[in-house]
Amino acid sequence: MPQTDLKSYNNHPYQPGAGLIKRLLWHYVNAFVFKTSLFPVYGIKVALMRLFGAEIGNNVEIKPNVNIKYPWNLTIANNVWIGEEVWIDSLVMITIGSNVCLSQGALLLTGSHNYKKTTFDLIVGSIILQDGAWIGAKAIVNQGITVGSHAVLTTGSVATTDLEAYGIYQGNPAVKVREREIA
Repeated sequence: MPQTDLKSYNNHPYQPGAGLIKRLLWHYVNAFVFKTSLFPVYGIKVALMRLFGAEIGNNVEIKPNVNIKYPWNLTIANNVWIGEEVWIDSLVMITIGSNVCLSQGALLLTGSHNYKKTTFDLIVGSIILQDGAWIGAKAIVNQGITVGSHAVLTTGSVATTDLEAYGIYQGNPAVKVREREIA
């Protein structure tokens, strides 16, 4: 029976969208400014992300200890909250609409691996969080997922398929448990 052979793993044809120097500079900026609690000023973080190619709207709050893989693969609209210890694994594009909340420890994962291949090939897929979506604490959004307008992924849940607008989803894998009603 065939077995996984990680020595034969090859990232090709994946391209991170930036050269080695830019990726290396971002690695240190991310480590010293974003993945720490030493820089609580949102404006500095937003300016640095824009400098590295992120498209960011107004009133974006980025809390301490946030990990952002590649800001040049990130679009964030207006009035967005990104909580402590959020991990934005933007190997490919992540689009975050207006009035989106990413609660503490949420994971946006654009990459995984093909467990059916001995070479464990990289699999990537963009993530879209439409306006008003709420990703609960420690919840996970996997690659290729669209979270519909005002949908909720509850605490600790895992999105493995698209979430419909105004749906509340719970579990692993997340299933729709009811409609979101906003007064």
